[in-house]
Amino acid sequence: MSKVKIGPMAQIYPMPALLVGADVDQKPNFMAVGSHGVASLEPAMISVAIRHKRHTLTGIRQNMAFSVNLPSLDAIPETDYCGIVSGSKEDKVRACNFRVFYGKLAGVPLIEQCPLNLECKVAHMLDLGSHGLVIGTVEETHITEDCLTNGKPDTDKMRPFIYVTAPSRRYQALGEVAATAYSIGTRIKQS
Repeated sequence: MSKVKIGPMAQIYPMPALLVGADVDQKPNFMAVGSHGVASLEPAMISVAIRHKRHTLTGIRQNMAFSVNLPSLDAIPETDYCGIVSGSKEDKVRACNFRVFYGKLAGVPLIEQCPLNLECKVAHMLDLGSHGLVIGTVEETHITEDCLTNGKPDTDKMRPFIYVTAPSRRYQALGEVAATAYSIGTRIKQS
């Protein structure tokens, strides 16, 4: 199998689509984010990469806190809208008919229609060139009760989707189950 060099790219495929939120001047705002990851399991920490000029980043700096909201397939139009329109010019909450609620952190709006919501307190902010990397400690997790199976989050019920970058630039549902984790690899074990 031959490989082709295509230059340095910070892309890991696929990227689950998220809506990151913060109050900006006491007004809730959300932006679509594809560049993110789990930074730590203990303590629970999430990282999000945000362009420096983004309106939501202003709110994150004001509150030193933010939300991570996992939209379902039903919210693809709203997620896309939050990625192409600036909250400095439009009221995204009103336009998208988001029902906003607040948990324990001030300045951290959460979207009721999203099946999973994380309240995060900023632990670190790094300037990494085109983007700032915001690392937040998860202070609380909210999940829609119907999205639990045996008390655990069930992605089949949450119905998250992924963002695929250029050339296709599209959103896709999660695909078929390929194997069972912590099981399929045991076939490789040498005796």
